[in-house]
Amino acid sequence: MYIIGENIHIISEKVKIALAARDAKFFQDLAVKQVEAGAQALDLNLGPRKKDWEEVFPWMVQTVEAVVDVPLSFDSTNLLGIEAGLKKVTKAQPIINSTSAEPERLEKVPLVAKQYNARLVALTMGASGIPVAADERVNIALEKLIPRALEIDFPIKDLIIDPLVLTVSGCQEYCPQLIETIRTLQFAWDPPPPISVGLSNVSNAVPNENRALINRVYLAMLMGVGLNMMIGNPMDAPQNEVIHIIEERDNRTPLGNLYLTLHDRVAEGSELHMDDVDFADPDQAAIWKTVQILLNKVIYADSYLQQELAIG
Repeated sequence: MYIIGENIHIISEKVKIALAARDAKFFQDLAVKQVEAGAQALDLNLGPRKKDWEEVFPWMVQTVEAVVDVPLSFDSTNLLGIEAGLKKVTKAQPIINSTSAEPERLEKVPLVAKQYNARLVALTMGASGIPVAADERVNIALEKLIPRALEIDFPIKDLIIDPLVLTVSGCQEYCPQLIETIRTLQFAWDPPPPISVGLSNVSNAVPNENRALINRVYLAMLMGVGLNMMIGNPMDAPQNEVIHIIEERDNRTPLGNLYLTLHDRVAEGSELHMDDVDFADPDQAAIWKTVQILLNKVIYADSYLQQELAIG
């Protein structure tokens, strides 16, 4: 799993304070910790920075590149700010996060990515927003995103399709559709472009105590349909253990065996069976309940883990 570390994000109060103070050590420590934990690239989500973009984006690149060598992903709607940052990159091939299929973005952003030899995250979202159905999202990739790359001779290997993870709290019907979108995209082009997701989006607006569980259960399901790239938290040890279990086929523990079974069921186009789960184990029961909300089988509620199981 190629992990793009998500922890330099303007939504974090600590990041906001450090950025306002231009606290280089804060960002350098955070960059190093993410890379040491397994991040192979770092997402820099600085917001639009409408007033100080010309200074902030280059400063962040120079600050982070002083201590790590991994690719930097520029996550902003401010294309001028992204370009200012790209001009300062001296190490690994950068990433622009992102364009969509909206005409103005699709016209401009891929050209900037090509000019600076950057990889490009492309969202399956058009002018009318994010479609629910898997086939509609695939069609955006096939009819808009990939053709635009071909039109400007942008390498398909550098076009990263993001089919958009949305929260199970409020957008529950999108969760199973994303699984099928990723499954289909594996065969929609030859060779298929890389596929990445913002994993933690699935648990936005969910109580903090449930977020990590939802993230890692969804990750096991998405890996079942071929996901091998994501923006996520590289310092989440239980999440990293799930990745290890699936990649190494490590079934030595009952919990590991259940994650592997879940992965394999999704891979074959079926669902986890009740017989796969030891409901006397609270951790296994929690995984079962989480699978049910992610497949839109049970209506999500913040208290879903406390709800009584219907067995038999």
